Amino acid sequence: MGDKNHMTDYAVDTAVMNTYGRAEIAFVRGDGCWLISESHERYLDCASGIAVNTLGHAHPRLVAALQDQASKLWHTSNLYRIPGQEQVAKRLASLSGLDQVFFCNSGAEATEAAVKIARRVAYEKGMADRTTILCASGAFHGRTLGMLAATDRPVFRTGFGPMPAGFAHVPFGNMNALRAEMGPHVAAVMIEPVQGEGGAKQLPDTYLIDARAAADEFGALLIADEVQAGMGRTGHLFSFERSGIKPDIVALAKGLAGGFPIGAVIASAAVGSAMTPGTHGSTFGGNPLAMAAAAVVLDVLTEDDFMQDVRDRAAYLELALTNLQSAFPSAISEIRGRGFLRGICLAEGVDLMALVLALRGDHVLCVPAVENTLRLLPPLIINREEIDILMAALHRQLGAA
Repeated sequence: MGDKNHMTDYAVDTAVMNTYGRAEIAFVRGDGCWLISESHERYLDCASGIAVNTLGHAHPRLVAALQDQASKLWHTSNLYRIPGQEQVAKRLASLSGLDQVFFCNSGAEATEAAVKIARRVAYEKGMADRTTILCASGAFHGRTLGMLAATDRPVFRTGFGPMPAGFAHVPFGNMNALRAEMGPHVAAVMIEPVQGEGGAKQLPDTYLIDARAAADEFGALLIADEVQAGMGRTGHLFSFERSGIKPDIVALAKGLAGGFPIGAVIASAAVGSAMTPGTHGSTFGGNPLAMAAAAVVLDVLTEDDFMQDVRDRAAYLELALTNLQSAFPSAISEIRGRGFLRGICLAEGVDLMALVLALRGDHVLCVPAVENTLRLLPPLIINREEIDILMAALHRQLGAA
């Protein structure tokens, strides 16, 4: 598997730019929640490509839909109608309670578009100075230059300044601080209902309700960044659903097409009407292949009892994690997150990366997050037996630490 230096050596030996600390392991096949390496070893995938493989690997309905669409048409242009795009947009609008959808190809594109749309709405209302986007400390909204400004962590920003203007940050979950920053300069409040990269930290439902009220009071929009927490990952199709609120704009990506590149921005009709031909675009956004994959994911997620079954299995995982913390109270300070977006916050002095590597050696894949947090992002189809395999590996490796 290798340590950090070994990962660096691997990157130097290839023509691939060294932007990831890659482990020297390659997977050649996937089957449900399992990945199979070049050396034919099976790994339980509790990372899902970082919350992407909603239905696991090589889901037969996804494979069939992509094969069928690939045999017909891959790409035309958004200069023409794309029927599959219209169908998926109609479903997303209905499921979210909103009205219009813009398609792109990634989470950063979706959040970037959400910011553009919010500012355009203010401009169309004659309030061109209303440009500030309020974000939370610890947020992660993507790696484009604009979204680095929305993300306040120096580790992502270093060497890429100056940051674009028009973004401000308030302490995560602090409603008094949010209200203190509100005013006629604020175009929108952008919130991750559950911070993924930020350590699997969830906002209380009351915070989302109060944020909705504050945005309304001060004439700002509310953007829900559901890139990581959406598409069933927290036990609801959209993570904001628990609170009962309706955002003005929702950013989606990752799990929406089960592993095929996609991004989407959903907006109310009042917000979407600010966008006219030429105000934004995407060459590949909403292409027929992506729409075929997204249609299957939405079909599965909205089947009778599917989300209830996700919640039941997520509750099984939550109980197992609670028991894990009880077994290792000196190693685990907190269990975070919801559904299948979970974080094990390790105590100070416990080596997070050593645990990630040890689990990988035990054929279980997890990913790190900030605040010394081990992130668990399994496919939504993970069963109880596979959860037991994950927990057994965690018990072994924490016990050996």
